[in-house]
Amino acid sequence: MISSGVEIFVELAPIDLRWGSDRLSGIVEQELRRVARSGALLVFFGKRRGTVNVVFFDGSGMCLFYLLVAERAAADRDREAATARLDARIAMLEKERDHLRSSHAQLSVR
Repeated sequence: MISSGVEIFVELAPIDLRWGSDRLSGIVEQELRRVARSGALLVFFGKRRGTVNVVFFDGSGMCLFYLLVAERAAADRDREAATARLDARIAMLEKERDHLRSSHAQLSVR
């Protein structure tokens, strides 16, 4: 679940999803004049709107997640259901991020 107070920026123009987190966060800093490493979720769609990149700063570095979207946003009329699905996907990504952090911490202790 996304914490309250977290800013979410969605780029409406499709982008090349091969771009890395640095280039995507640069778009936010140039166009929105916002600091990409503020903890905000940065959401970018591919040209066909069937794929999404979510970029955010977790305190230790930039995280980039690539999502395949089964249905297009334009075809989805139920906004609450779409929000719940996005929340579930982000929660899954946050859980994976926490797992990776704990795995990394265990490796560095050894």
